[in-house]
Amino acid sequence: MKRIGIEFPRLGVARKVDLPAPPKPGPTEIVTRTLFSGVTNGTERHRLMADFVSHFPIRYGYQHVSVIEEAGRRVEPFSVGETVFLGTQGGHRGWHLIDLAAANESERLCIQLPREIEHEFCALFGIAGVGFRHTRRIRVAAPMRVWVAGVGLIGQSAAQAARALGAHVTVTDFDPRRLDVAGRLGAHRVIDLNADTAIESLTEGGPYDRIVDACGAPDLFDFIYERELLATYGVIGALAGRQPTVFHQTMLHALRASIESSSHFTLEDLGILLHYYQRGTVRIEPLVTHRVPVEEAPAIYATLRDDPAELLGVIFDWRS
Repeated sequence: MKRIGIEFPRLGVARKVDLPAPPKPGPTEIVTRTLFSGVTNGTERHRLMADFVSHFPIRYGYQHVSVIEEAGRRVEPFSVGETVFLGTQGGHRGWHLIDLAAANESERLCIQLPREIEHEFCALFGIAGVGFRHTRRIRVAAPMRVWVAGVGLIGQSAAQAARALGAHVTVTDFDPRRLDVAGRLGAHRVIDLNADTAIESLTEGGPYDRIVDACGAPDLFDFIYERELLATYGVIGALAGRQPTVFHQTMLHALRASIESSSHFTLEDLGILLHYYQRGTVRIEPLVTHRVPVEEAPAIYATLRDDPAELLGVIFDWRS
């Protein structure tokens, strides 16, 4: 068991820090040893660059694949030796202590992982869980038309979730590599915004019952309004982190439409995700661009700081 964690000591810098040995678990607690952890690109970059924080040091990360090392006498239904996914906000670290009886569900986001699936890629279940939470929050269903604006890691997850729930999915981005991945993962329409015909193609596919803002572009709401891209009773899902923005009340009023947001995920979302992942409807491996030993984490965060577009799915391996 590694007794290290990852910390941001100051603006734009990540480092390894020593951890103490884990304590003995209480009656309803488990101690887990980390096998893999996944980077949450957008939120972790915001923390790294002090967009969401006013002080350092800070630790962040909520995607962990771990094996249970010790369990309290009242722990059910988990047992020592099982592999689990943890969605708790403990940061990237070699061990976790989880109270499975915590009143706040966000402190006990733990699900068993079946042996027959490849556990490494479950390290990105957090981002995939956010995608399912958001698409369920905005009530995506068949046969809706859904436009996902931006297919970084979170947009890819929302697009897969929308398709799994029966929608016809259009995705847009400026990055051909990310668009290629979205197409391979089942998006029905893939539009490269660099193309001269991009706006025409996007408009032809609308109006959209649901629009997922996964890019945070400051003029997106204006663009939706001017191009009449939102359908009657439609919903704009504000998923990407963004600065204060202006929306058009006249558009919402005329269309009986709404803007909704969500964050993180629940145990129910993780269960639904696992259902689709086991059946191959949701795939994670094509999203992974970097799989590195955790010792290389500082270099990954330097890339996240300086050239974030180079990274899509990033998994740290804690096993060596």
